[in-house]
Amino acid sequence: MNALDRTQSTRCSFCRSGIGEIRSLVVSGLPPVFICDGCIRLCSDVLDHEMGEGAVPAGVKALGPLLAIDHVQLAMPAGREDEARAFYGALLGLTEVEKPPALARRGGCWFERPGIRVHLGVEADFRAARKAHVAFLVADYEGLRAAIADAGFEVVGDDALEGTQRFFAFDPFGNRLEFIRGERG
Repeated sequence: MNALDRTQSTRCSFCRSGIGEIRSLVVSGLPPVFICDGCIRLCSDVLDHEMGEGAVPAGVKALGPLLAIDHVQLAMPAGREDEARAFYGALLGLTEVEKPPALARRGGCWFERPGIRVHLGVEADFRAARKAHVAFLVADYEGLRAAIADAGFEVVGDDALEGTQRFFAFDPFGNRLEFIRGERG
């Protein structure tokens, strides 16, 4: 069961469908906005019908050339893919996806779930990212914080950003990750 499954009060911000009525829910922003797979399909179908498949709405161009972040890449040392699977897969709940054959021979692993794609790539002269980091919005904030600590990973609380509940943790390779409470009370 993933973190959003345990948050029964979470609903799609558009159609108001709850967790039990949908397959997946994407969250973005602070405060968070939730959109279910059904509303995403509907928007995609409308845009494809009105503009042609793959077309970019004119309003998006006005915002600049960037549409979204496709994925983030973190470095890891060679030969430690099993540790990556245990942390990013089992602990964080991301699903490992097969790398394209041309890239698979380089080592590393790719993980994803709706709205999140993390690529771990092998770096020969690996040095952990102790300052640069990825920030994840989390539905079960306390549960994840406890699970990471219970698994023996370093967890550092932080209250420097007013109105934001967050903590930092370090993956098996020492890369810094930020976890932000996705719902504010």
